Amino acid sequence: MDWTAIWVTFKLASLTSAALVIVGLPIAYWLTFSKWRGKFLIESVVALPLVLPPTVLGFYILVAIGPYSPVGRLYTDIVGHPLPFSFQGLLFASILYSLPFAVQPFASAFEHVDRKLIETSWTLGASKLATFFRLICPLSKAGLVTGIVLSFAHTLGEFGVVLMVGGNIEGQTRTVSIDIYDEVQALNYGSAAKTALLLLVVSYGVLLLVYAMNRKVWAAWPRR
Repeated sequence: MDWTAIWVTFKLASLTSAALVIVGLPIAYWLTFSKWRGKFLIESVVALPLVLPPTVLGFYILVAIGPYSPVGRLYTDIVGHPLPFSFQGLLFASILYSLPFAVQPFASAFEHVDRKLIETSWTLGASKLATFFRLICPLSKAGLVTGIVLSFAHTLGEFGVVLMVGGNIEGQTRTVSIDIYDEVQALNYGSAAKTALLLLVVSYGVLLLVYAMNRKVWAAWPRR
């Protein structure tokens, strides 16, 4: 197995999940509690990566951060190298690609928090920020964990966006999915099978965690 590709993949998935907590929580909060009638427009944009082919999304991201775009030129002037085909560019693309996998579970969990509890907290003088961190987040724990775990697992298996934005640079943008593809192209089915089995086991473990969280299977276990 290509342990460098495995390291890059898990680093990418971990950083993407962490970034989506920071980015996804305020978006999910706004989508849940905003009374703006046009918020469905933003909801559709957030959910777009669910239906858009990864190569199409990757192409538009590549154009948006490329050296001829304002964002790409600004990044190159500051950092000294272009954003596409770098780990930073791949991370940016992964955050956009996995955004709905974090935001939708977050928003769904927020919707199930009793509004009376939230209004009572505000009535007692707690700020909206304090209410969010002390009341809404603890009561939405299962949904928050689900969003983090799903975005992590989704990033592990990225292929189209990785290939379009990151390419196949060993030690930087070469992920497990790209490694499996290359091994199959080279007819090294044994090596590809080992790496694929690793992804299968990790993905299954992630799903077990999500279903266990949502069904609270440990609630039946006696506490000591």
